[in-house]
Amino acid sequence: MVLYRPVGPKELELIRQSGTIAFPPRLPEQPIFYPVLNEEYASEIAEKWNAKRGEGKGYVTRFAVEDAYAAQFEVHVVGNRTHRELWIPAEELSAFNRHIIGKIEVIREFSAET
Repeated sequence: MVLYRPVGPKELELIRQSGTIAFPPRLPEQPIFYPVLNEEYASEIAEKWNAKRGEGKGYVTRFAVEDAYAAQFEVHVVGNRTHRELWIPAEELSAFNRHIIGKIEVIREFSAET
């Protein structure tokens, strides 16, 4: 399954420190990790939240996860029909990372100036 994750500069740096093979642990106030199911939704978050309201930059990452593993997580629609995401409990993120196939790649970048 191909998934997307909008991130800011700090999270992207932690991903790079992993060799672009894992997402960093969640903070205590973040009980879920939510990769999204389409690039459009990830871009919307990266541009409107990460870049404009967050750290001044937003990035869309793309990665693949083993289909059989990803199937255990329910798809949640959190807005319009394109706002689809998986909810991974924070305590499951290490296991989720082990099921990533290949590298996590940056496919889009947004800046607060644009």
